Amino acid sequence: MVDASVALAWCFPDEASEYADAVLVALEGQAVLVPAVWPLEVANAVVVAQRRKRITQPEIRRFVELLEGLTIHQDALPVAGSVSNILPLAREYALSAYDASYLELAIRRNAPVATMDRELERAGRKAGVEVLEVRTRKLKRDAPPSTTQ
Repeated sequence: MVDASVALAWCFPDEASEYADAVLVALEGQAVLVPAVWPLEVANAVVVAQRRKRITQPEIRRFVELLEGLTIHQDALPVAGSVSNILPLAREYALSAYDASYLELAIRRNAPVATMDRELERAGRKAGVEVLEVRTRKLKRDAPPSTTQ
């Protein structure tokens, strides 16, 4: 599972990280699990960045093409189930409901989580969730990282 912090590092050059690049390489040929809030979180960050002139339309197109090249599976529970599962985790680990949705999904699906969010990482480790650790290497930033070699 990949949280928005990692995906957005693929989008914004000033948020690029060796960790996010290594996660992208590690995802090659694998499905990416995300909670229902993920596309909204990612899209909101992109639209706010565009309004602030932090990102250009061609950069957005490259990012969307990168996402289209991944196999992303959006998990969804009925609303009542989501709320009843997420609220206790948000309270217990002092997380936002958004971050608690990643933790809930990781716990429920026994999935490792790739995140650059320190609070989510801390909560995941405390809850017994595997936090993805990958060997890092810096990728060139003139083009988005490729998921194929």
